[in-house]
Amino acid sequence: MATTSDISNGICIEFNGELYTVVEFQHVKPGKGAAFVRTKLKHIPSGKIIQNTFASGAKINIQRIERRPYQFLYKENEYYHFMHTETFEQIMISESLINAPQFLKEGQEVEIIFHANSETPLLCELPTYVVLEVTYSEPGVRGDTATNAMKLAILETGVEIKVPLFINVGDKIKVNTQTGEYGERVNN
Repeated sequence: MATTSDISNGICIEFNGELYTVVEFQHVKPGKGAAFVRTKLKHIPSGKIIQNTFASGAKINIQRIERRPYQFLYKENEYYHFMHTETFEQIMISESLINAPQFLKEGQEVEIIFHANSETPLLCELPTYVVLEVTYSEPGVRGDTATNAMKLAILETGVEIKVPLFINVGDKIKVNTQTGEYGERVNN
C-alpha cells in the first residue's frame, strides 16, 4: 500500500470505492499543525473533478490502468464495436463509457482505458479534435460577416453544431470533442 508521498500527476488511485486520476497535487506544510497533501482528482467514468485533502503519510491505493489504441468499427443497438490496432482483437462497449459518442465515425482512432488487474474497459477517449465533413448547412447571407455570426450545420455523424457563415456543404472542419465547438476549416 502506498502513501501520500507517492502521489504524482497522472496516477490512478482508488478513492471512496471509485477510480480517480490525480490532476494536480500540492504538498503543504503549514507553520503550525500537521502537513497535508491537497489534490484535484478526476473521476474516470464521468470526468468530474473533485478536490480532496489527504493527511501527510495517509495510505492510498494506487491502481494500474492501461491506455490501448483502438479503431471504431460500427454501432449495434447501444453497443459500439472497436478493434485493437495492433492485435486486431475486437471488443464492444456501451455508449456510457465513451466521452463523446456523437463525434465517432467509422475508422476513427480512439484510446480505451482498461483497469489492468480486471481487464475491464473504464473509458473510451476520442482525440481532442476530430475532422468531420459538413453534410448540411444553410448558405451564408452575403454582407452578414461584420459580426461573428454563426449558423447551424449537420456533420457526417448526424450531430448539429454552430459554425461560421463561410462554412459550406462538403467542407471538412475540426471539431473539439470536449466542448462540441467548431475549431477550424481543414483544407482537403
